[in-house]
Amino acid sequence: MTLYDNEFSVSEPIRLGIIGGGQLGKMLAMEAKRMFIKVVILDPTINCPASSVADKVIEGSFSDEQKIYQLAQQVDLITYEIESANSTALDNLEQSGRIVHPSPRTLSIIQNKYRQKKFLRENKINVPDFELVNDEDEVSKICSRFGYPVLLKACENSYDGRGNYLIRTKDEIKYAMNQFSGRECMLEKFVNFKKEISIMIARNASGCISHFPVVENIHEDHILKTTIAPARINTETELKAIDLAVRTMESLKGSGIFGIEMFLDENDEVLINEIAPRPHNSGHYSIEACSVSQFEQHLRAILNFPMPQPILKSKAVMVNILGPPNLSGPYSVSGIRETMTIPSTRIHLYGKEETKPKRKLGHITTLVSDIDPLVVRDRVEQSIKVKGS
Repeated sequence: MTLYDNEFSVSEPIRLGIIGGGQLGKMLAMEAKRMFIKVVILDPTINCPASSVADKVIEGSFSDEQKIYQLAQQVDLITYEIESANSTALDNLEQSGRIVHPSPRTLSIIQNKYRQKKFLRENKINVPDFELVNDEDEVSKICSRFGYPVLLKACENSYDGRGNYLIRTKDEIKYAMNQFSGRECMLEKFVNFKKEISIMIARNASGCISHFPVVENIHEDHILKTTIAPARINTETELKAIDLAVRTMESLKGSGIFGIEMFLDENDEVLINEIAPRPHNSGHYSIEACSVSQFEQHLRAILNFPMPQPILKSKAVMVNILGPPNLSGPYSVSGIRETMTIPSTRIHLYGKEETKPKRKLGHITTLVSDIDPLVVRDRVEQSIKVKGS
């Protein structure tokens, strides 16, 4: 099968390379296999979750230039499910004529939180106030200007809140800076938000942009715990979020699906928090609840296939299965039978060999009608448990 044409050949399937074999890589590979696409994964762990689905796993670091070039030799196009992919190596491949989506230049912007926010501000897209900082004196001055609390963020290699520290008083500045010693950091004005919302939005190589519904996210300790689809917001706020997402996609380069996280502040203004150039945890509900999943939409985008607007077939609640705070190593998941008694509920277990505190081990999606989504969430959380084994 030749890329981007309308012919199908069993003897020549498309070969897709995915950098990252975690749960996102696994679910993307599952969708690719349904479409008879061959999948080669690059991941540091040979038994990564995606290994149960992929045709081949290359063992190696996401940042290993030579491993990425080795992957490129075996596939027709490359995508990634993690921001720590080596954007320089991917850019070199793209410059040599290889197909890489989303654009490595977009990845380079998003990999650094300061560059990401600066890019958005330059494109007149609403973001919280922010400043790059180098020492405690700068932090102190900017904190006084922003007002406490203020969020200190490591600019790179941070996710799920692991690179964030909320500075509540001047006395915490020294301790906060010591947490990220030797790393580039930025300060961001704290947004006293009403809700955290997000939207999955995709663009193909022909320029077609298509978005999923706006959803509501509930975090615990900076980790996404629950997604409610659609978000419990009014039409005006929904349209603001969609407009912001579309303008963001028009500013960025490359094809693929993007997860755009936003704040709804006390003045009913919508601001972008962060962008993920890949499928996103808050889009998992789409597997059961939408006419097309975020994973199929990503494949459609990078293959330049048609992308009709996704239809929400049912309201839904997605709950993450997270590793307990004080548990590392082998684990088991209990309560599966009880969880399956909840109507219209599906369990996704990622197959990670070990748990860590707050590690995403799976998720549960329940389709709902007029039931309070928080009641559904509570029932799911009470039924499913992770324990050591």
